[in-house]
Amino acid sequence: MTLREQTEAMEREMLSPYACLSSRSRGRQVPLEPCPTRTCFQRDIDRIVHSKAFRRLKHKTQVFLEPEGDHYRTRMTHTIEVSRIARTIARGLRLNEDLAEAAAYGHDLGHTPFGHAGERVLAEIMPGGFAHNQQSLRVVDRLEKDGEGLNLTYEVRRGILCHTGPDRAETLEGRLLRLADKIAYINHDIDDAIRGRIIYPMDIPLSVSQVLGFTHSERINTLTVDVITASAGKDEILQSPACRDAMHELREFMFEYVYRNPVAKGEEGKAQDMLRRLFEYYVKEPDKLPPEYQDIRYEEGVERAVCDYISGMTDKYAVERFGEAFIPKSWSVK
Repeated sequence: MTLREQTEAMEREMLSPYACLSSRSRGRQVPLEPCPTRTCFQRDIDRIVHSKAFRRLKHKTQVFLEPEGDHYRTRMTHTIEVSRIARTIARGLRLNEDLAEAAAYGHDLGHTPFGHAGERVLAEIMPGGFAHNQQSLRVVDRLEKDGEGLNLTYEVRRGILCHTGPDRAETLEGRLLRLADKIAYINHDIDDAIRGRIIYPMDIPLSVSQVLGFTHSERINTLTVDVITASAGKDEILQSPACRDAMHELREFMFEYVYRNPVAKGEEGKAQDMLRRLFEYYVKEPDKLPPEYQDIRYEEGVERAVCDYISGMTDKYAVERFGEAFIPKSWSVK
């Protein structure tokens, strides 16, 4: 018996009847010979972590554009925090931790530079619209590995796609990702906003703190334990009414005082104008797209290729490409 087969046998013995077993995955779009050491979901974790799109997350905005300081979140650190919460919930419910972790690592691979500000502008100018969860699936299916894609399992792909939007993942591991994402971003965005003096701890509504706790760790622990307690023994991922309402109130508070705050978001308009101009530039000059996007240009249209290119950019890379396209270079005689 291989190590993978031993792990699969342990899953059958130890996991909840509601868990998605690795041995019962619906498989990949292109079948692969099973790995002797890793389950299919463990293999997907490695494929995502070793991808170029995953590495680029460290230079993509979470909430604050190019913050000065070493301790503000990036899209990478957000992804890691989501993964940890997802695994904790999965462990507490005896679900498949590897599946939850793989979907968490992949959920934001298609996110734009400059956070949701970048997403909004691409949604406006891209024919047919744009959503980062759909783009994340496109990254793992079509764009990674020079156009081959990562060939992930069906369950991981559905977790990535369904972490936001109207669709629901078939697995509980996929469904818990939606809550893990919200628990992570609401709380770490509070932490960053306090660090940036956009809000202060006493600004958080007392009605929220009395339910969830008064500190960063207390809020995360309360919300995470609540999901485990409310969902235990059920074929669904749930929250208690008290925690659900408190998290909703906290999210509304964040939208009013942070996500729409003119001090925190003062530079977003500039970033959006830059992405609009870059999109127009590459649509008019498609030969200047990198070679790996030329096949997409001819197969799916120039707008699709440009959207894939821009959405994959880091903040810094987008600024550099904008400077290359629109800022005149100094002239010198050599």
